[in-house]
Amino acid sequence: MTKPLRLDPDRLFPSDERTRTIARALYKEVAGLPIISPHGHTDPKWFATDENWSNATELLLSPDHYLYRMLYSQGVALDDLCVPSLAGMPGSDPRKAWRTFAQNVHLFRGTPSSMWLGHVFAEVFGFEVALDASTADLYYDRINEKLASDAFKPRALFDRFGIEFLATTEGPQDDLTPHHIIHDSGWKGRVVTTYRPDAVIDVEHEQFAGAMRIFADLTGEDVYSWDGYLAAHRKRRFDFRAAGATATDHGHPTAQTANLGYDEAERLFRTILSDSWTPQDAELFRAQMLTEMAAMSAEDGMVMQIHPGSFRNHNGGLFASHGRDKGADIPTRTDYVHALKPLLDRFGTSTTLSIILFTLDETVYARELAPLAGHYPCLKLGPSWWFHDSPEGMRRFREQVTETAGFYNTVGFNDDTRAFLSIPARHDVARRIDCGFLGQLVAEGRLLDWEAFELAHELTNGLVRKAYKLDQQAPAPIAAAA
Repeated sequence: MTKPLRLDPDRLFPSDERTRTIARALYKEVAGLPIISPHGHTDPKWFATDENWSNATELLLSPDHYLYRMLYSQGVALDDLCVPSLAGMPGSDPRKAWRTFAQNVHLFRGTPSSMWLGHVFAEVFGFEVALDASTADLYYDRINEKLASDAFKPRALFDRFGIEFLATTEGPQDDLTPHHIIHDSGWKGRVVTTYRPDAVIDVEHEQFAGAMRIFADLTGEDVYSWDGYLAAHRKRRFDFRAAGATATDHGHPTAQTANLGYDEAERLFRTILSDSWTPQDAELFRAQMLTEMAAMSAEDGMVMQIHPGSFRNHNGGLFASHGRDKGADIPTRTDYVHALKPLLDRFGTSTTLSIILFTLDETVYARELAPLAGHYPCLKLGPSWWFHDSPEGMRRFREQVTETAGFYNTVGFNDDTRAFLSIPARHDVARRIDCGFLGQLVAEGRLLDWEAFELAHELTNGLVRKAYKLDQQAPAPIAAAA
């Protein structure tokens, strides 16, 4: 017997009727506002070529580590889910992979993935019956039929979802041609890149040596000298700005920063390029480069995002067979107060530099992050991220940071996703949770109703526009010396 699929119109609103009524009214104000997605990992080639996706597994299952990490935890092999390995795409049948997913979809009950999937299946594809083993083929065939139509091409869905701005993430070793194709195509969708230099900063990154060679080729600089290396970063940042970038992103293991003198930094760089570097050298170099990147952001106006605190590729065997970003990254404790001080000693009082801090360590919300952002003009707090991109995570964030940092030292919501079809679902969850939080403050007499309505708009669109400078005329990038 098939089971119904139904989205509760009041989902995620507080259960208290008075508060729910307020939240419902606030949500009505912002539900249809454009989506601004300033940080994510969708593939720009989708929008450059505007080609149809081939099947449900390729689009919804095999790229989404939120899904296959849960299935993997229950003993399902990634090869059986059509997740590519370092050897290439496995020979698995995409339909069979989808059936495996459908047979195990109950594992996601109570998780954010369940909400996102329900939204995608009901709102995007129009299903009225739930996915399970008995409906696996119905889903697979209907999704594939829709994906083959013009209405489900990447650009058509971008427009249908009401996306106003979408940022992807590329490294300095990556080809930006897809972004130039998008820009030159005449399509009005705004898809831009983000500068993520980890592969040429982190000597422990498996791509470091190869990325440095490409870095040298693309910039024409001697990236193996300290001056040439910094000049190469400036050149690539210039290129990224020309491709629409408004921000950089840094996914270091910690938030550690350093502010070494020129000679000491140059000696450290030579050590990093030698065969004698230690993990301590690697950490110090990453720390120094966060400060160097802040200096470049002060020059060219790019917003700086710091995403620390993940023990990446914790499963060594899986990393060896399938590479990075396969669901095996684990949060760690993260210090910000001491780690950021060298950078803040140099740039903390700047009113033009913008640094957005993220965390996977919720214990620092009230103790460290909110007080830091509530004091230093250059700092803002990024939203609940990754494992905490959930209703409970969003509520904990608002409850713990608002009393110290306020609303206006935060930056709205970003989805940080590879799963394109989940973007409207994720933004809808954030809007509902924020409206519920504001409704609670109104019900308790801590906000007036008109303040809550203004804040609902700010949390949905206003703060993110300001934080990522989307409505400002971008300053001309400073050209590196030829």
